[in-house]
Amino acid sequence: MDTDTPAGALLAAPGTERPRRYLPRLRYELIGCGLHGHELLGTDAAALRPEDGLFARDSGGLRWYRCLRCDSWVALSRPAQPTVQYPPTREEINLPLRGRPLRDRYVLRLIAIDRLIHFLVLSALAAAVFLFASNKAALNADYTRILNDLQGGLGGPVNNTNHGILHDLSKLFAVSITNLYLAGTAIAAYALLEGVEAVGLWQGRRWAEY
Repeated sequence: MDTDTPAGALLAAPGTERPRRYLPRLRYELIGCGLHGHELLGTDAAALRPEDGLFARDSGGLRWYRCLRCDSWVALSRPAQPTVQYPPTREEINLPLRGRPLRDRYVLRLIAIDRLIHFLVLSALAAAVFLFASNKAALNADYTRILNDLQGGLGGPVNNTNHGILHDLSKLFAVSITNLYLAGTAIAAYALLEGVEAVGLWQGRRWAEY
């Protein structure tokens, strides 16, 4: 039940009430059922008890099931080979999320996707730093050779001022291997943190929100 609804008030089924504004109200229960299907109970039961009428009813040779998430009634054939005699009791089932808790789960999963993108980008950056550090000598030799070839082709030294890509490359090759490995380790640790947060947010863990 939505926390904004007074205690004891009955809620209409998602998607049945008219919106109070021009923009329609987003119903996450309908989105959930559209993505994952209805949450039906008793589809494998041979018979129904009177108390099962809240979520399943036999009528006209069909069995009507009430979705536990969106409250829609779905008509299906009775099970040809039931595996249980009666549907499970309330204590034996876990009700799906609805209302604000369901909305919060979708919001957390959107944040989890953002964290996953951060994890992938930072992991690639950390791998690039480690590869550069392990092959710095060879890359520096290639850079020097290319720079000398450019100088010979242009008939003089290449202008190496305090700005531009050549200046940035010279500063990069001037960084020590130790500092490169430290930077790569720091980036990898931050990527791991983002990955852990992504998993926690996707699973709805409260600790991952902080």
